[in-house]
Amino acid sequence: MIWAIVPAAGSGTRCGGEVPKQHRLLDGKPMIARTLARLLEHPAIEGAMVALAADDPHWTGIPHGLAKPVLTCTGGSDRAASVLAALRALPAHVADDALVLVHDAARPCVRTDDIARLIAAAQDYPAGALLATPVRDTLKRADATGRVDATVPRASLWRALTPQAFRRGLLTQALQRARDDGLAITDEAMAIERMGLHPALVAGREDNIKVTVAEDLALAEHILAIQQAEAWP
Repeated sequence: MIWAIVPAAGSGTRCGGEVPKQHRLLDGKPMIARTLARLLEHPAIEGAMVALAADDPHWTGIPHGLAKPVLTCTGGSDRAASVLAALRALPAHVADDALVLVHDAARPCVRTDDIARLIAAAQDYPAGALLATPVRDTLKRADATGRVDATVPRASLWRALTPQAFRRGLLTQALQRARDDGLAITDEAMAIERMGLHPALVAGREDNIKVTVAEDLALAEHILAIQQAEAWP
């Protein structure tokens, strides 16, 4: 079976307000509760480990009503530290060669069929896999004055999404090595890449958005309503 890891120790300051974004309400429920429900609906996912801030006052009551185990641990000062703490806090029966899925707490719109295709790819590929979408917009590189320096070819560029799926032991080793080297890791695939490995890109849906600023909350609610009307997976 597979466990999901959800780093949720951040303050989400770009979203504004006094409540961290992962605890902001989406159609009456905390965003992290909706995210966890999506993950746990997949039959291969046994449970979730959530990395929280040590002084998080908003978590109480969120796991109630979820059909599978949701455990918590204390996260770190950044995403990589929180994921590493969660990896080490997983139940003892989760072997080093078991797949783990790392998913943003602020991506409540991920679809079950995307998760299924990600799991299938990661099971077949030793370096793991991540959901991603090809870049479709024209990209500009800026100079120091804020003017266009060049147009960047987009043919081979992808936007990394989550979940990202790797073997527990491999991901733990990769994140610890990056930590020892003093490097800031922005996603799990980056840590794996530093080990000379090449995770598989799995095309995901564009509606798997990450809530970053306040305006994204309304967009996420709109997407959830559309998915419900479609009887998503």
